[in-house]
Amino acid sequence: MRFALPLVLSFAALSGTSLVAQVAPAETPAPAPTAAEARKLAEEFAAKLEANFVFPETGKRYAAALRAKAAAGGYDKLASREALAEMMTDDVQAIAPDGHLRVFASAPDRPRPASQPGATPAPAQSPAVEKGRWVAPGVAFVRFNGFPGSPESVAATRQFVRDYAAAKTLIIDVRTHRGGGLDEMDVMFPLLFAQPTQLVAMETRAAVVAAGNEPLDDRATLKRVASAPEVVREDHWALPTSPASPLASAKIYVLTSGGSASAAEHFALTMKRTHRATLIGEPTAGAGHFGGMVPLPAGFSAFIPVGRTYDPDTGQGWEGPGVAPDIAVAPEQALIEALKRAGVASADAERLSAQLAPQGRMHRRVRAAAR
Repeated sequence: MRFALPLVLSFAALSGTSLVAQVAPAETPAPAPTAAEARKLAEEFAAKLEANFVFPETGKRYAAALRAKAAAGGYDKLASREALAEMMTDDVQAIAPDGHLRVFASAPDRPRPASQPGATPAPAQSPAVEKGRWVAPGVAFVRFNGFPGSPESVAATRQFVRDYAAAKTLIIDVRTHRGGGLDEMDVMFPLLFAQPTQLVAMETRAAVVAAGNEPLDDRATLKRVASAPEVVREDHWALPTSPASPLASAKIYVLTSGGSASAAEHFALTMKRTHRATLIGEPTAGAGHFGGMVPLPAGFSAFIPVGRTYDPDTGQGWEGPGVAPDIAVAPEQALIEALKRAGVASADAERLSAQLAPQGRMHRRVRAAAR
């Protein structure tokens, strides 16, 4: 079992959407699990939560609830695979809400039909990096819909910071950003900071690392530091270029919404706590525990959080409440506010905001409970 820093797919636990899931062709629905399959699924999910969930005591509570309900026959007669996955998700979320934790009715590498949570009808309509352009003299804009870490996304990020290196103001829009990894951030941070800067701290449950399931890859920007025995801590750093990039002195605005999730929140918190950017919009989604997809019996899978990211100054992460903006406005007004602060006239700011309006959702989505 190998975990990964939450990719865009990981945010399906909260949003019900994914930028990377592929739409499968229509197919005959799989039969509902038998009672024996449902009980085996509950036991395996419980065992994985006990062994891997970021907070061991919470993992035990999840497991106890799953086992008790399975023993009572609570999962024996569900009408579909999807209903079983949703019920198990609801049961653990009722004990301790988590923005990423979820059971899926398909295997980790199996595309989900558009009728299932986690699918999106047209991934190509929402590229990871889009709308990079000058919006006013010296003012550059870019939107990130995710940090998938793909060669294309990393290259597009690198191209943006190269093409707009002369910007005096950067507006970085993560209002429709569903999550990802560190690769795109580690392309930008060396150019946005003039001095080596500690960004955030990341802790992984020690048992997960000891089992060989380290979720964070080795990279220069992650530095392991002493920590409590039950966790492994790595601090994320910005390591600037030498000489410093002109962008290191640029004014930066980051646009946020209730749809900004996971890695978008990692980015937002780093920029806020280092005072490198001004956040404009509304609090982010509140999905702050990283982990990965694991297989479960009968072709099911689950996203299990194994670590957390937090502000090393306060010890607080963003799971639940999200990252609060510095300037609170409706997300639909965030670009207008940023442009006006960058010196753009109000009428022009409204026109540009309309032209650059995102296609994705900018508000938290409350997932309906399974019946």
